[in-house]
Amino acid sequence: METRLEKERALIRELARRKAELAASPENEGIRQRWRDVNALRRPDRAPVWCRPVGAWAEILPEEALACQDPWLRSIERDLHRTLIKHDIGDDSPVDGSYPVHAVLVPDPPNVWGVDVRRRRPDGVGGAWAYDPPLREERDFGRLVLPRFSFDALKTEEALSRAHGLLGDILPVEQVCDPPLGATLCTPAAELRGLSQLMIDLIASPHLVHRLMAYLRDAVLQGMDDVEAAGLLTPNNRGPMTCSDPVGSPPADGRLTCQNLWAMTNSQELDGVSPRMWETFYLDYQRPILERFGLVGYGCCENLTHKMEGVLSIPNLRIFVCSAWTDLARVVDRVGTDYVIMWRQKASDVVFPDDVGTIRRELEEGMRTLRGCHVQIVLRELQTLAGHPDRLHVWTRLAVEAATKFA
Repeated sequence: METRLEKERALIRELARRKAELAASPENEGIRQRWRDVNALRRPDRAPVWCRPVGAWAEILPEEALACQDPWLRSIERDLHRTLIKHDIGDDSPVDGSYPVHAVLVPDPPNVWGVDVRRRRPDGVGGAWAYDPPLREERDFGRLVLPRFSFDALKTEEALSRAHGLLGDILPVEQVCDPPLGATLCTPAAELRGLSQLMIDLIASPHLVHRLMAYLRDAVLQGMDDVEAAGLLTPNNRGPMTCSDPVGSPPADGRLTCQNLWAMTNSQELDGVSPRMWETFYLDYQRPILERFGLVGYGCCENLTHKMEGVLSIPNLRIFVCSAWTDLARVVDRVGTDYVIMWRQKASDVVFPDDVGTIRRELEEGMRTLRGCHVQIVLRELQTLAGHPDRLHVWTRLAVEAATKFA
């Protein structure tokens, strides 16, 4: 009689077969080519369209819908179901034909920064968390430690072997590795100091902001050095937004550096900071990091209308992210066809209206403004579908129609 674990493994393998079929399909190759063309500043058949449900996954694929009880198999089941659901939604989600296993990187100190980062959790479901920063006094800055990262080959090999035993005959199992710390320095800065206090520091204690940003810059650069020296880096040009031709020149020894990778970063926490202060206290500290990457995408939900010149000064910039709060017409006028414009949609304007006619009109008006540019249409940061379970299907269809109409 088949055991529960055997049934769960059989379920995972069937889902993996369906993913492998999608990955090998002509449709998927067309999606990948669409992204590669736009990110190479070539003319695709139409702008790629992509949505990221984030918190809305709880409504699309609730936990009770999953069958596996084994925690590892359950996590794989969740990921595979999400891939199949995104295919049903119909957006331009490229399906990778491999199964990634992340290299195990061990930070020293174990808490990365030398101080513990905590958050105050909400009392109820759907509530907001709050920062609980460890750097409360200036003397606390002396507790920060520059982290180092080492490769745990044994744990990585164990994970690779386990995945290969389950899926290796269906999806090739590949070890993957990115730099351990991202270039978005404002996120850990807010976690370490607190966002409100960080804003006060910009006026009252600017030397502390410089000290914190310099520390974070050096930590990120050290992490990049560690994984480059270990020869662990793998390409990050397969997924949505950054699916592209190979980045940079192939290294003679086969060991990738950050010059062969994309960096996607932003300045969301500093949205309300003036352009001059943003450059002085933030962008200048990001530059040494971003200059080491082959291609860069900059922006997220912040308003970059008055910060365009700073963003465009990044020498290897490829994607300018135009949020719903950034002036689209001014971006088109300044960016033109020199870069890719990632046109971000406002999630609330997509999920809450009962009448989707407004969504259609806004998509068409935006694409009319963007006509002739290199464009991605992206909807992210969804926390709910607001009682419209088919809204991502509808939005995707309307976005594809607008992209095709103004191709």
